[in-house]
Amino acid sequence: MKLKPLNDRVLVKRLESEEKTAGGLYIPDTAKEKPSKGQVVAAGPGKAGENGERVALAVKAGDMVLFNKYAGTEVKLDGVDHLVMREEDILAIID
Repeated sequence: MKLKPLNDRVLVKRLESEEKTAGGLYIPDTAKEKPSKGQVVAAGPGKAGENGERVALAVKAGDMVLFNKYAGTEVKLDGVDHLVMREEDILAIID
């Protein structure tokens, strides 16, 4: 299934969380937090400005991003969990 975000929305695939701590302890599934890092899969054309022209997004497909903990709406595409969120929910691009 293909999904193309509209306006200033972005489709993000969440990265897997760490299985163990820096000290070598394994984290059980019940104690894991959902990661707030992901990869942009697709981005919309941008939001319409006051003059009617599109304002391009700062992120593009392939960018690694950091986002708010409770950002977006979860969707499942081909058995993989993704998030659809607004560009304003993205905090930073990871280089």
